[in-house]
Amino acid sequence: MQPFSTHTGMVLPLDRVNVDTDQMVPKQFLKAQTREGFGRVLFYDWRYLPGEKPNPEFILNRPRYKGASVMLARANFGCGSSREHAPWAVADMGFRVLIAPSYADIFYNNCFKNGILPVTLTDAQMDELFSRAEAQEGYSVTADLPNQTISDSTGLKYRFEIDPFRKHVLLEGLDDIGLTLKHIANIDAYEKAQHPGATMYEAVDAKYFPKR
Repeated sequence: MQPFSTHTGMVLPLDRVNVDTDQMVPKQFLKAQTREGFGRVLFYDWRYLPGEKPNPEFILNRPRYKGASVMLARANFGCGSSREHAPWAVADMGFRVLIAPSYADIFYNNCFKNGILPVTLTDAQMDELFSRAEAQEGYSVTADLPNQTISDSTGLKYRFEIDPFRKHVLLEGLDDIGLTLKHIANIDAYEKAQHPGATMYEAVDAKYFPKR
């Protein structure tokens, strides 16, 4: 997973509350076996007209927001089902930072596992960011994870809170597998102690698939 330290990007203001994961990735696209390609179907039902013609009214299709990598949202972003396809689609579309007043818990946790920084700010702070993004074409902000700030080129700066462990995994670029591999020496030592003379794989096989 790509580490996250700081990111500066154009802002997309998605001014909707209770955006759920079913709207992010509709159910018919959940059969894919890999994470790649989900950006094409992000917000599919809002983004396309019949025949997959881009809906010019939907904000993601407006030329002024092409290339945006920071998304503003409203309360309860990522509610609905627990599908991890939603953050896959967000990341595949190029968004590295989400900023909202609140998130659904599972979606929030899944963001960290996919290299996305979900920032939480107050409603008043969100209102100001929405106002600036809508008034100024090409409006950009910088997300500084080490210093836990969101800022722009005119002096606006907001501090956000983040759990220290979640901050650590993003800075190091560690998903669940990466975290496990950090302890591979201890795992190997434990398995060898339990099954002297066996390789790690033989030890695991003996432990979990004993012969009858």
